[in-house]
Amino acid sequence: MPGLMSRLSYLVPSALSVFLLACGSPQVQPAPPPLASTSATAAPSTAPIAAKPTFDNHGGMWMPSQVPLKAAELKGLGLAIDPALLSDPKSSLLSSIVNLNGCSASFVSKDGLVVTNHHCATGALQKNSTPTENLLKTGMLAKTRTEERSSGPASRLSVLSKMTEVTERVRPALAKITDDKARTLELEKVQKEIVASCEQGRKGVRCGFVSLYEGLRYFSIEMLEIRDVRLVYAPAAAIGNFGGEVDNWRWPRQTGDVTFFRAYVGKDGLPADYSPDNVPYQPQSFLKLASSPLTEGDLVLVAGYPGHTSLLTPALEMKQIQSIVYPEQQAMFDAYLKMIEGVSKDDPEVAIKATGRRRGFDNYRTKHQGELEGMQRAGLLDKKLGEEQALKAFIAADPARSKEFGTVLSDLDAAFAEQAKTREADTALEREFLLPRLVFAAYRIARMADERKKPDAERDPSYQERNIPRLKDDLKSLAASYHPKLDRAFLKLALERDRARDASHRTPALAIIAGKGTDQDIASAIAKLYDKTKLDDEKLRLELFDKATPKQLAQHADPIVRMMSKLYPELRAVDDRRKRFDGKLLLLKPRYLEALLAFKGGAVAPDANGTLRIAYGTVQKAPPGTPGSDLGAFTSVAQIVAKTTGIEPFDTPQNLLAAAKTSKNSRYVEKSLGDVPVDFLSDVPITNGNSGSATLNAKGELVGLAFDGTYESVASDWVFSKTTRSIHVDLRYVLFLLEEVDNARALLTELGVAAPAKP
Repeated sequence: MPGLMSRLSYLVPSALSVFLLACGSPQVQPAPPPLASTSATAAPSTAPIAAKPTFDNHGGMWMPSQVPLKAAELKGLGLAIDPALLSDPKSSLLSSIVNLNGCSASFVSKDGLVVTNHHCATGALQKNSTPTENLLKTGMLAKTRTEERSSGPASRLSVLSKMTEVTERVRPALAKITDDKARTLELEKVQKEIVASCEQGRKGVRCGFVSLYEGLRYFSIEMLEIRDVRLVYAPAAAIGNFGGEVDNWRWPRQTGDVTFFRAYVGKDGLPADYSPDNVPYQPQSFLKLASSPLTEGDLVLVAGYPGHTSLLTPALEMKQIQSIVYPEQQAMFDAYLKMIEGVSKDDPEVAIKATGRRRGFDNYRTKHQGELEGMQRAGLLDKKLGEEQALKAFIAADPARSKEFGTVLSDLDAAFAEQAKTREADTALEREFLLPRLVFAAYRIARMADERKKPDAERDPSYQERNIPRLKDDLKSLAASYHPKLDRAFLKLALERDRARDASHRTPALAIIAGKGTDQDIASAIAKLYDKTKLDDEKLRLELFDKATPKQLAQHADPIVRMMSKLYPELRAVDDRRKRFDGKLLLLKPRYLEALLAFKGGAVAPDANGTLRIAYGTVQKAPPGTPGSDLGAFTSVAQIVAKTTGIEPFDTPQNLLAAAKTSKNSRYVEKSLGDVPVDFLSDVPITNGNSGSATLNAKGELVGLAFDGTYESVASDWVFSKTTRSIHVDLRYVLFLLEEVDNARALLTELGVAAPAKP
């Protein structure tokens, strides 16, 4: 996951010029050496050990171009590389950091080997699982490259090459528009023009378009998008997901949250669809493994693609989230999790198909609950409101500021009040009624039929010709998560939950699908839709997507297709209302941000929005008064054994238990622990999308992977707290798993880890 202002003369005022520096092209420094073949624990030194600097972390997910502003602080914390390596996407360091299907990942070999989290591989494992070969449970290891398994046609690995500011192209065009919806459409038009110009005549280049600071700045992004991504190694679920939902967002943690993939391209070196003839991608650079042990107090940096934070949002949005949106979502998660549990009980095939969505609902449910508790415990809304009162005083203190920004907060209040009138029903229609996989496929088909009538330049950006292959790949991938029993249950629950709403917040879907909505009506409607549908046939889905007209869909023999023809106008009405709301914010949000940034002064990181970011901090144990505060910053293999019950989610595999018996003699042991470290804590801020992010040491070497935050920290997406802690899987545990648990010798060799010396 996860706006503009009105003055024509405003582009980049000098007061804000320090917030975002232009991307440069620094000299690339030599890469650090690979992991030595001896113990990962460095030999004791006779030199005096210098005291580690104390660090008061203030948070921030910084754009690479902002790193020079933080160079002095980083150097003071021990950064041993040129900060320029962290400021240029093409540097030997940052060119290794990639986006994999919304997770963060990084290249770790010259042959396109990619490392990320185990939970980022759920979709790929689910696609390759059956009741008789359940990789979601057993994991997998490709001993040869021919054994590597496709992640599916919808899998995408994106390598960033360039960001170009286009603010001057965008803002004047929007400032001329007076109608709210027309303003959103104008932004789409400009976006399409910029992306088309960026991609023209450049095979293999994929371009994007993002805003920062809620529309104060706009950027075009250039990426290489690789479409053939294959599973190489994933540990068993009892390792990669040790502790399951019981331990999710909790510390202390002992989870081996790691998976390896490989990126493949055509023989010409350009992105290509999956083919046995494809060859491993040769990245410009790849990360080197740590050459010295990580210890408490050390500098660590997290490089990845965080999805969404709300640190710069107005208090009214936080209030809406806290009092309305999250409680509604929690109730929805509870209902669907209960349904999934019931429908998949004693049915392994349904359980496999439901895994991705079940884990997603579980994950966000726990996170949102932690956010709500954190907001209330720390009084974050009051802090936000207090900051907003100070902002109002700052605006009122200057006539020019008062003239420019004096009404912006009240204007935002009015916009959100208008949106609230239809928000609940609109959210349910778009979110819950499109959860059934065949219903969503029917929507995609109907939307394509509608968009196909327009010239390509006038279509919604998602349905332009450049995106057709991606949309078709999604339709091909449907089988990995579709089961008729599960799909029927999703639709039944959506209808029942809609019926339970107050009539003023009910969606049109109930009447369209199930008439009066009695239990008998709902059961009968679902039976009529699913008993005769053929939409589970991939060939039919693709044929309709490619050729069908709206008229043909309305008269089609398939009942789900016909039903969607009736529901489609209602979904388009929701889209229309959203465009009008977004159009208002395109003027209001930048005005608010301009005032807020001037009020804050100094360098301020933009909220996360899925673009490449650098965050930094130090290895720290849990804060006083929180779980695990009596422990150090690292957990160990011995703690896995102590926690093992033999019952999921603490059912440690026998090969790990066997290796644990001699883990104290492993070459990956940490002397201060007397054992192999498993996970560690830092005070680096992360959020969803950071999963799989490379955690780097002061030398820019890989020391671990970020995979979670603590339950007490999740509200830091809204207001950063000095008690924030993130959880990382330690590289030494990853290597221990490969070497001593799963015997992945070829993979270790590829990583540059020599075989252990013979005794």
